[in-house]
Amino acid sequence: GPAHLFRLAGKCFSFVESTYKYEFCPFHNVTQHEQTFRWNAYSGILGIWHEWEINNNTFVGMWMREGDSCETKTRQTKVHLVCGKSNKLAYVSEPSTCVYSLTFETPLVCHPHSLLVYPTLTEALQRKWDEAEQLLYDELITDQGYKKILKEIFEEAGLLKATEEKKAEKQSKKISLEFKTVEKCSKEYKQLSEEIKKLKVLLDQHGIAYKANSGE
Repeated sequence: GPAHLFRLAGKCFSFVESTYKYEFCPFHNVTQHEQTFRWNAYSGILGIWHEWEINNNTFVGMWMREGDSCETKTRQTKVHLVCGKSNKLAYVSEPSTCVYSLTFETPLVCHPHSLLVYPTLTEALQRKWDEAEQLLYDELITDQGYKKILKEIFEEAGLLKATEEKKAEKQSKKISLEFKTVEKCSKEYKQLSEEIKKLKVLLDQHGIAYKANSGE
């Protein structure tokens, strides 16, 4: 994610609502402590740092998942990042059972470009994004296809967690080369052909015989 937000790592911010104290530790977890003298006062984890919430190609929040068990599921929390004068946990709610919503204010997200996803990616993934933009512009893929490619890019960058099915699919894809368009296939073929020519020249220079297989 955005490197400038890493300075929040190792810090914790608390917020007291009624008899509950909430604590948010960025890139770590969210906890809740019931501040009463009841013998069974609740104190537990509402979520562990899991992945980013990305909307309109912008980081809008953090998902803290797989917290303490709650009936048939586990507790989870979405932390909304909003511009503020200081770093503070400003608001907590529970929109649905065991799913919490926190609002975290910080001056680190006030700049209009501070939460853009594109600059945080590697050059290779930025190129992949550029290619997807071009394919969309040339109407070679649909808007849905474009969004699917972006999701794959975010997963590859580690910003989103891939599902188990997706991981298995990724493993099987590694076995065979797959191209979304004929143009992409032709481009890759041309690049590989050029690479083979260069390798042949190198082998000749070092007096190494090149044995072509029958499927060349």
